[in-house]
Amino acid sequence: MITEEDIRSHIHGRPGPHTIRALFSDLPRSDQEKVQAHVMHVENTAAYEPIPGVARTIAQLSEAGITLGIVTSGWRSKIDRVVALLQAQGCFSVYIERDDVSRGKPHPDPYLLAAERLGIPASRTVVFEDSSSGVTAATIAGAYCVGIGGDDLQSCGARITIPDFLDVEVRPSAGSTILACRAGHELLIEPLLAGA
Repeated sequence: MITEEDIRSHIHGRPGPHTIRALFSDLPRSDQEKVQAHVMHVENTAAYEPIPGVARTIAQLSEAGITLGIVTSGWRSKIDRVVALLQAQGCFSVYIERDDVSRGKPHPDPYLLAAERLGIPASRTVVFEDSSSGVTAATIAGAYCVGIGGDDLQSCGARITIPDFLDVEVRPSAGSTILACRAGHELLIEPLLAGA
């Protein structure tokens, strides 16, 4: 039986091979491969309900000229499906998927690679994450992490948490952009100058 703790620790935000090793190590290799194939099928065909407000926030950040990337433990086909669902084609400059790194979340490698490909130091990035392994990865990479979900994500390193994107505001401000994540908590996003 898979528990809530198993889901938090070994499934949500974790690469498939980790999940298989952690939860199905007692199965013969051939059965582990069948489980992996089934997981891939489910991930690539499952219906997704977007986090409320996320499509609007993505569009506003993109319109403000903020460089965006996606870092996921999923595959490119899943990424493409979700981006299409959000009507966010053309909003993202970088995609990091599970096969781009040998060590996935909670290791910082996916976020470090995304920052490298964006040409931005990880310490100058803002990451929105909804899993404990993702928050841990972003925090270790040096990013400013906003947890999407409960306050328990702060114990993994999230600087703040928000339940969804409904109250997130993107506002221009004298050549920069203000990202208001919740009442009383605003981030100033400045353009990255060449060589900075």
